[in-house]
Amino acid sequence: MNMWGITDRGVVREENQDAYALLRLTDTQQLAVVCDGMGGARAGNVASTMAVEEFSNVFSALWDAGERAADVLMQTAASQANDEVHHRAMTDGACRGMGTTMVAVFLDGSRATVLNEGDSRAYFITPESISQVTQDHSLVEDLVRRGELTPEQARIHPNKNLITRALGSETVLHADMFELEVERGQFFLLCSDGLSNVVSEQEMLYEILHGGPVEECCERLLEIAIKRGAPDNVTVVLVEC
Repeated sequence: MNMWGITDRGVVREENQDAYALLRLTDTQQLAVVCDGMGGARAGNVASTMAVEEFSNVFSALWDAGERAADVLMQTAASQANDEVHHRAMTDGACRGMGTTMVAVFLDGSRATVLNEGDSRAYFITPESISQVTQDHSLVEDLVRRGELTPEQARIHPNKNLITRALGSETVLHADMFELEVERGQFFLLCSDGLSNVVSEQEMLYEILHGGPVEECCERLLEIAIKRGAPDNVTVVLVEC
């Protein structure tokens, strides 16, 4: 089990409002989280950094206290992060209205638990295929589900970056959670929309499985995004099962 990650402000943005963390608990238990902040340059960075740090710290504290239920670990850590970001947004005028996406995966041997809020994504990769685990909480995704847009239309829609849910925007967090059985040789790729908006799933699959050393995959995917103009911050995390 290994993890790699990289984040970059991209070509257009002046600041990087993404943040991520990798946490190895034991040889068979590890945690990864990616957040993409919103709410203005400073506030977006504050939101994503706070969320990543609080989520990681609470998860670690619960683990050290003996908690082993994946759903409790993930939900409690994410809810506490939501509380902290929401409180800061309500009490600090410079951070009013801030929030952040969150996507996280906890690997516990042969079982994985994925949590997401917003439009940062988790993909599951096998030697044969790639599939999106999470469902975007976004305006265009709602339109796709209602049959008003095709996935291809959604990819180029002018409002594709408008999200409908974010950590820190409400007092109570209603994040989605997913559980999967995993095997060796499989991967999870977590990313902000700065990657998924410009790099296709098939390109992700190729780079992970065939593009070169797996430990350099995040750098290769970032390079593709940069070459295509990277209009947003780009964060890529790869977790090997």
